[in-house]
Parts: sequence; C-alpha cells; structure tokens
Amino acid sequence: MSNNLNSLIEQAQKGDVLAFEKLIEDHQKKVYNIAFRFMGNSEDASEVAQEAFIRVYKSIKNFKGKSSFSTWLYRIVVNICMDEMRKRNKQNIVYIDEITQTEKGEYRHEIESGEESPQQQVEINETRNEIYAAINSLSDEHKAVIVLKDIQGFSYEEIAGIMKCPEGTVKSRLNRARSILKDILKKNMELFNKENV
Repeated sequence: MSNNLNSLIEQAQKGDVLAFEKLIEDHQKKVYNIAFRFMGNSEDASEVAQEAFIRVYKSIKNFKGKSSFSTWLYRIVVNICMDEMRKRNKQNIVYIDEITQTEKGEYRHEIESGEESPQQQVEINETRNEIYAAINSLSDEHKAVIVLKDIQGFSYEEIAGIMKCPEGTVKSRLNRARSILKDILKKNMELFNKENV
C-alpha cells in the first residue's frame, strides 16, 4: 500500500471522517457498479453501496491490512449483495430501463444507443435482458464470479481475495458458471427459433 493510503487508513481508524471520505472516494464508482450488476437496478445498488460504506466505516478499526483495502471493501460489497439476494429468495428481477417519477412526469433511464437503428436497439436490449436473466438464475457463488471477472474485470487473484477462496476454486466456479450460462442461452435461442418458425 502507498504511504498516502496507509495514512488515510490510519486516520480513518482513529475516527477521522474526512480521511475516510478520501479513502472511499476512489472506490465509489466500482462499488456501485458491482452492486448494480448483482442487484439489477440503481435503487437497490445505491442502497447496497450505502450499506457497504456504512459497514466499512463501522469496521475500519478491524482492518489489519492482510489484503489490500480495495479487496477488503469489495468483499464487503459482494457479501452484502449475496446476503440481500438470499433474503429475497433469489427473485430474478431485472431492471434494465428504469422509470423515475418527477414533477414533470415520467423519466426513463435508457442505455444510449450509438449508431444502432431502433430495431437493432430492441434486439440489443432483448439480448442484454436475456443475459442478465441468465446470470440472475445462477447460484450466488457462480453469479459472483461472473460479475467480478467477466463484468467488472477483476483478476483471479483479486476475486480469490474478495471471495475468500483459492484461485483454483475461482477458476473452477467461473468455468462452471460460463458453461451453465452457455447452456441457458443456447436453450433460450432454441426456444426462440421454435416460436418463430
């Protein structure tokens, strides 16, 4: 860890709120993105991120530096997401386009479409929805490795630290999760093709 990071951690452990805010500043976007990929919508992702920062603040005194601060933080985020998903009894709800009520009416959050035609955008959104639904149907451990590796881009070593398991287990789970996803998506495509014959 850098001296500045160590200093911020030490200050935060002594109760310095400004040091804590600086410490988490660089991680806010990544924490939100991890939470969003697990939870599927911005409201729940924001709640999870907030809960993660509260837990980190309350337990920063217990951080011993056995892993990097970011690994420790992301482990907390993943654990909160997995706990929340277990509470929800694995409901497979996916919110891709979210509608927000404002004083001026409804506002729809949509993913920007580069140069795609409306038809292409519909197909992209349908494919994205299918992929997210397939990911949401995985077990917690399989979903976690897919989100952390394939969506967030963490290394095997980082995931092993976050998940508190050996790298070999991470690779095995990832291989199995990808295989299950492939089967789910292949089955969905076969059903789609039969319906359109």
